[in-house]
Amino acid sequence: MLEITPWKVAQVVLMGRELERAEGELRGFFERLTDDEMLDLVAIMWIGRESFEPGDLGEALRTARDERTTPSADYLLGTPHLSDHLENGMDSLGISLVEEEDELMARH
Repeated sequence: MLEITPWKVAQVVLMGRELERAEGELRGFFERLTDDEMLDLVAIMWIGRESFEPGDLGEALRTARDERTTPSADYLLGTPHLSDHLENGMDSLGISLVEEEDELMARH
C-alpha cells in the first residue's frame, strides 16, 4: 500500500536526526520524491505519533491528500521529532528500518 520504500524512509530518518546540518540535503531529497511518496511520509509520521492507528493507513493517506494546506516538505520539516515518529510509524506498520539505517550509516 505504501509507495515509498523503507530505504527512502531510513534516509529521511537519518537526515532528520541531523537536521541542523542536513536540512538542505533533506529538502533536495524531498524534491526527488513523488507526490505519493511524500504523502506516505506524512501518513507514516501521523501513525508514529499515534494520530492514526496502523490499521487506518488508508484513511491516513486519504487525509494527507485531502487536507494538505502547505507543501509536504515544509510540513514534515516543521514537525518536532520527525525521525522518531517515522521510525515508530514504520514499526507500527510492521516494517523495521534497522537494516536500512545500518547500511546507510556504514556508507558514511
